[in-house]
Amino acid sequence: MNTEILGIIAMFAITLVIGIFLGKYIANVYGYKKTFLDPVFEPIEKLIYKVSGINPARQMNWKQNMYAMLAINLVWFIIGFLLLMNQAWLPLNPDGNPNMSPDLAFNTTISFLVNCNLQHYSGETGVSYLSQLYLMFLQFVTAATGMAAMAVLFKAFKEKTSTELGNFYDFFTKSMVRILVPVSVIVALVLSINGSPMTFEGKDHVITLEGQKADVSRGPVSAFVAIKHLGTNGGGFFGANSAHPLENPNYMTNMTEMIAQMIIPFALVFALGFYLNKRKLSWVIFTVMTVGFLALTIPNIVNETGGNPLITQMGADNSLGAMEGKEIRFGSAASGYWSIATTVISTGSVNSMHDSTMPLSGMNELLAMMINCFYGGCGVGILNYFIFIILAVFISGLMVGRTPEFMGKKIEAKEMKIAMIVALFHPFLILAGTALTAYLPEFGTKTLNNPGFHGFSEMLYEFTSSAANNGSGFEGLGDNTPWWNISTGIVLLLSRFIPIIGPVAIAGLLAQKKYIPESSGTLKTDTATFGFMTLAVILLIAALSFFPALTLGPIAEQIQYFSK
Repeated sequence: MNTEILGIIAMFAITLVIGIFLGKYIANVYGYKKTFLDPVFEPIEKLIYKVSGINPARQMNWKQNMYAMLAINLVWFIIGFLLLMNQAWLPLNPDGNPNMSPDLAFNTTISFLVNCNLQHYSGETGVSYLSQLYLMFLQFVTAATGMAAMAVLFKAFKEKTSTELGNFYDFFTKSMVRILVPVSVIVALVLSINGSPMTFEGKDHVITLEGQKADVSRGPVSAFVAIKHLGTNGGGFFGANSAHPLENPNYMTNMTEMIAQMIIPFALVFALGFYLNKRKLSWVIFTVMTVGFLALTIPNIVNETGGNPLITQMGADNSLGAMEGKEIRFGSAASGYWSIATTVISTGSVNSMHDSTMPLSGMNELLAMMINCFYGGCGVGILNYFIFIILAVFISGLMVGRTPEFMGKKIEAKEMKIAMIVALFHPFLILAGTALTAYLPEFGTKTLNNPGFHGFSEMLYEFTSSAANNGSGFEGLGDNTPWWNISTGIVLLLSRFIPIIGPVAIAGLLAQKKYIPESSGTLKTDTATFGFMTLAVILLIAALSFFPALTLGPIAEQIQYFSK
């Protein structure tokens, strides 16, 4: 067990070190500063701009940047929707996988488009290789979309007073060419060397140790899994996701995938400090996020390594921890760590079944997605946290009698209204969706494989995962129905683009205002005190909104089963 804990510490430490250096590189990329990789990537970018007709020098205001984002995402949705409904007769389908129904294609396309990858199908049997490749493409572009939106926010605070906030297409292209693709190649090579398949052949026919014939699915797994984690996407090539031995063969690949899904969220926090020359602010933000992360992670590791007391009472050896739904090659500690990392960040991949974790572990996984701003996904984690900074600045200003300011710009009524809409829209989507589904038994309770409190948790988890653009699930839920496909698809769309447009709109409005130099009366936002204030606002607004729902789900389940 001590070795397992050391493995977790090593994963976090390696991620932090890589994140700092990668953050400086990303800041240089978005700041148009020279990097050592310019000779490699500049010709590729110029070719893309020439073929597409993009003028990277054209400056856009915040509205034009958001129009560009929405327009290009609409095109990708239409292509994906048509592809999934016609994949049966298209090429690269050696296993003969059938077409998707319209509602499943609707859900799947939106899910991959919005960085969620909520899979209501089983990966190896639900899509063809051509569809897998397009979904892999969406995993690149959705991560680049969030990073480009974040770069617009960076630009807004870099300029003292301006309406010119960069070019979305340029930020998007740089995110793809200079960051996501090269690092994905490295991760994919590590996976391939350790046994993950990388082929376009169909199923392999093997003889098992028992002498039985078996068909083993394979495909371009290494490439798919690399961007699945690096882009905080989470969609599994196989239905079992990273619990599958071909997606995640051993402890080395487990560490690689764990580090891969966390390095960009870490790096973007530090990129903020390097880009704006406010490194102290980035460390305050990172510290708040890490405190929140550890407050959820440590209990999960303890819960899962401690084992299920009901199993112990039966006289079974529980020394390995709560191993139901877990892989022995990873262990309970690394699985508990992954369960929070993947839900705090919007990855949603799993190396164990969250439906089988202890009730309070499930609660922490839900809380990680409900709060949705500790590290977060590629780009959107910073955007979500920015909303709470605005709220904390406003509340702090009222408490001490100072005009609310951030980065030399006054926070006024318009910015506060947008911030509150974004902050409250997240719990509204989750709670309203869960309540409506619970009220309609034909759509909700009849699709559950578990009754009572755990069944309620399954419904709550599905909408929470959708609203947080996460994609993981309590898999006791029969989710491939028109109701679940359409309802979660709508939640996915709203919860992706409103939390992006809102923060960028606030940044755009603030960028237009007159810059106010820092003075003795300025509320400093790069101090431990303000960091604590931000954490308090996050807990009050985000976490407490969900306490009644959590009481009906995992907390009630814990009391029911473990108070006997």
